[in-house]
Amino acid sequence: MEKMNGVIFFCLCLWSLSGVFGSEFVSVMEGDSVTLSVSLTESQIKEGIAWKFGLKDVRIAGVMREDNDVRLFDDKPDGRFRDRLKLNKHSGSLTITDTSITHTGLYKIFNTKTNTKLKTFNITVYARLPVPVISKDSSQSSSSRKSRKNYHEYEESSKCVLLCSVLNVRDVSLSWYKGNSLLSSISVSDQSSISLHLEVDYQDNNTYSCVLNNNIVNQTQYFNINEVCQSCSAFCCCGFTEAVIRLVASALVGVATVAILVYDIRSG
Repeated sequence: MEKMNGVIFFCLCLWSLSGVFGSEFVSVMEGDSVTLSVSLTESQIKEGIAWKFGLKDVRIAGVMREDNDVRLFDDKPDGRFRDRLKLNKHSGSLTITDTSITHTGLYKIFNTKTNTKLKTFNITVYARLPVPVISKDSSQSSSSRKSRKNYHEYEESSKCVLLCSVLNVRDVSLSWYKGNSLLSSISVSDQSSISLHLEVDYQDNNTYSCVLNNNIVNQTQYFNINEVCQSCSAFCCCGFTEAVIRLVASALVGVATVAILVYDIRSG
């Protein structure tokens, strides 16, 4: 008898927990429609059903037991569902059109005659993702300086520092990829702006991309190293001494060219 009572108690626990952990999780992109599908019997519909939203169980739609007619309470709780609800009176399924992030939350369907919860949905509406922006980060310049006696010699590093950034996003990850290999990643849950650095060689011919993603979609931005990491002029890419020598050599060539022209004119 004690074993039988234990089995009954265990089954009752499972039944009660199913209402807590038995939610169906649904993800949808902002602006899309989503249908909360249920397959109720004709008798269940006739007994009346009510769709409720949020932790406070605010009624937003239902089929009335009195006249078996569909009623929409789309002005509740604050007008976020206005002109966005469709209820199928034959199956009991509820459709939300033109979703926004304010529609994220719990949705429950009840039998109004017995006040029994029939099913629970947990919806997450994700905002559409912007395309990441890739730029050269001059503030992270990797040039080095060496001093020699009374002058400085500048040596420009062969590294280019890139910055991938996005503004005003939440529940996303931002990642750098080299081909299909993940190099680095950062995630945020609260609304914020995020950025991620990457250092590459000016002569690197590999394919790099910055990817912004959530649980549904991603936005990828590829970059051309020759466009983003433009090489500097000859003066800054070489040492100070070498630059002076090049300038003097150019000047001498110019003087020689002028002298030859003058000589040719006089000889003529």
